[in-house]
Amino acid sequence: MNTGAGVPPLAFVQLLNSAALRPSAVAHFRRIMAREGCSELELVRADRQVPVQWFREVHPSLDAEAATRLGLAFAEQAQLTSFGPLSLPLVSAASVREVFELLDYLPVISAALRPHFHQNRTNLTVGLTGHTGDLALDRLVITYGGAALLRLLDMLSGPQSSVTLHLAWATPSQPAPGLDAMPMRVVFDAPTSFIHVPNEVLAMPCRFPDPVAYRLAIAELRRALERNKQPGSITESVRRAIENDPGNADRYIVATTLGLSTSTLKRRLEEEGTTFREVRTSLLRERAIVRLLDHTLPISQIAVDLGYSDHTNFSHAFKRWTGQSPGEFRRAGSRIRTE
Repeated sequence: MNTGAGVPPLAFVQLLNSAALRPSAVAHFRRIMAREGCSELELVRADRQVPVQWFREVHPSLDAEAATRLGLAFAEQAQLTSFGPLSLPLVSAASVREVFELLDYLPVISAALRPHFHQNRTNLTVGLTGHTGDLALDRLVITYGGAALLRLLDMLSGPQSSVTLHLAWATPSQPAPGLDAMPMRVVFDAPTSFIHVPNEVLAMPCRFPDPVAYRLAIAELRRALERNKQPGSITESVRRAIENDPGNADRYIVATTLGLSTSTLKRRLEEEGTTFREVRTSLLRERAIVRLLDHTLPISQIAVDLGYSDHTNFSHAFKRWTGQSPGEFRRAGSRIRTE
């Protein structure tokens, strides 16, 4: 379980005071807060993230389907004010593009959900990966994050029916109220979880543009992101180092970049329950999957971009990760319109 995975405190408090949770669940959350010596007001004042494992404690039998229904129900409660330091730039963004650029700063408010981006001449694809260490909770945060973003976009720029959320699992067998609010905009059985945004939508204006407020808020977010890096998680530091040049970021280069010896890097990663290979594999897998959704990119080019010497090596690696070759994965997703 990723103990750094949390929920923005105001979003959590708004959820507690909504109809999305049963009274018994609300009472259970309040007992947890009492045990931890905190209150709703203290969480918000301190901007203290709510551990995502609290949701597992309240819903011990939570499975993937129930997590999807909860994520959709929770997303209906999302407000423009729900996301702490991201709220001001969210409200003051001038365009849909600026809204999506804010996802770069998601680590400031939560490590539970990680976006990764790929843009071609027709659309932006935003891959969504959960990092809670729990399959059901991953689906909860992916569903919530993706559906909440669609809701916020509609508030900021008007209904954007061509912006769709794709989820890599089956449609819930029981009714999911959140689906009624977004007919045809949530697609299940996708090859991976992502948000599809046509490029023309990125230029759409938002309703409350304030360039000065947005610029100042972004400057503060950059400072907050830098503060989060120190001391921060060594796993996240390694991920950022690999992201800069995935093809050439071997263990020695990353350790040197971080000012560490390879043995110290190995020890510190082990202390966080992972290895350099696991971190690098996770990142490459995320990038490969999103790029394979773009049928204009040759698989051989994706292999080169990710640092593989040839198509065959990349294919073998991808099959280890997913059980499918890159070609099989791409064909499985061909029914999804991403251009």
